[in-house]
Amino acid sequence: MVVCPCVLALRQTGDLSRVYPASRPMTAGIGSRDSEKDKRKRMDGCFLHLGGLRTALYNYIFAKKYGGIFILRLEDTDQSRLVPGAAESIEDMLEWAGIPPDESPRRGGSTGPYMQSQRLDLYNQTAQQLVDSGHAYYCFCSSQRLELLKKEALRSGQTPRYDNRCRHLRADQAQEKLAQGASYVIRFRLEEGVEPFQDLIFGWNRHEVAQVEGDPVVIKADGFPTYHLANIVDDHYMKVSHVLRGSEWLISTSKHLLMYRALGWQPPTFGHLPLLMNKDGSKLSKRQGDIFIETFKRDGVLPEALLDITTNCGSGFNTNRMGRRIDELISEFNPSKITTHSALLDLEKLPEFNRLHLQQRIEDEQQCDLLIQDLQEQIYQAYAEQIQDKDVLHEDYIRRVLHLRKGHISFLKELVSPTYSYLWVRPSFSSQEVASLTGEAQHIASLLLKLIEDRGEELSVDRLGKDLKAVAKQAKATKYREVMKLLRLVLSGQQVSSLVL
Repeated sequence: MVVCPCVLALRQTGDLSRVYPASRPMTAGIGSRDSEKDKRKRMDGCFLHLGGLRTALYNYIFAKKYGGIFILRLEDTDQSRLVPGAAESIEDMLEWAGIPPDESPRRGGSTGPYMQSQRLDLYNQTAQQLVDSGHAYYCFCSSQRLELLKKEALRSGQTPRYDNRCRHLRADQAQEKLAQGASYVIRFRLEEGVEPFQDLIFGWNRHEVAQVEGDPVVIKADGFPTYHLANIVDDHYMKVSHVLRGSEWLISTSKHLLMYRALGWQPPTFGHLPLLMNKDGSKLSKRQGDIFIETFKRDGVLPEALLDITTNCGSGFNTNRMGRRIDELISEFNPSKITTHSALLDLEKLPEFNRLHLQQRIEDEQQCDLLIQDLQEQIYQAYAEQIQDKDVLHEDYIRRVLHLRKGHISFLKELVSPTYSYLWVRPSFSSQEVASLTGEAQHIASLLLKLIEDRGEELSVDRLGKDLKAVAKQAKATKYREVMKLLRLVLSGQQVSSLVL
């Protein structure tokens, strides 16, 4: 299985819960670490945004491509940043997007619990194991001292880092402070001599983190773990075999490998996905309100369109075409084709992707039935008091409208905009508007009624243009263009920019 811990740092009032999808089991061939073990895949994040959705999508596709199980676990170890409903929202959005987890806090599973706050004993047990083996130590430095270290480093133009002061405490000194009830954290002892690892996407990598970083905290003063410890412990006990995550975690991987070595655990195989960027190459920002998945859903974007555009701008597939649904993304997925280049996302193209997928839904009878139900609700909400003919809410009429407009609209909500209001309510217009077009309105109306009576069921769209031109020739002083404007006015209440169905 593949793992993907990419930080979905979508903050709202400071929330930083993270999502961990995983997959299991997966066929050998992508560096499985043990043929007897489950292959699982992980991702982490907060309220879901496009970057997090894309990471989850690649994990989901990988899991389904190789017969895995998609697992969601939630990091809620920073209690000060928890937001009520965040966990439920993440699962809701994954389900809406069509990539639901197989195991999660909501669904349960064999390797739970899936909330990290319910796994604290496991983290503290592992941290104590590291202390006992000399790979971690108690640190009693105050927050004031750490802040002074940071300010001094910045003043001298250096990158702030912990000076590893407490790693030199003797065991008896540490025990004395513990006996006195001193506040402490547990830090992992970084060592030089990191072994290189082969990333599935970036190839061979090695970063001597001990030369540029201070010893990292693994257990905070409140007894909760940091990300670095929690993700390693969970991946081990959840039998995660592969990790797919954003490339911003590439350097931290060497740190994680040191922890695996200290614990005597076999590390998973890592793959770091190139970042999803704005079309100008700038980083997607969590401050961009329009990148939250909830926003896209509210605005009428179809989930398959969102999945399509986020993969179309990237790599990892045998072809690159618009209009692919999830089953096609899975069948065309090829991990060897994932490049190290950032994926540039052009959201201005989203309406076109949505148009294609809306057309596909309209052409699918079952999906079209759901669209009809949705549109019925939107029509009623928009025009409830104005509707004079209840037949406009009949599913056969709405189905006909959808098929006539497929390929022309990008969002379902367009059909309840003022442009299309004439489909649902009788248009209003004044005699002055009619008079501005022609003085022969009554004569032209009688000609049109006679045309309808004569043609009956033979009246067709194909020959309607010719019939209307014939009507215009029978008018004394009204040209064909004014006849068409008159028709638009009485049928839609508009003289231009409206299509007569």
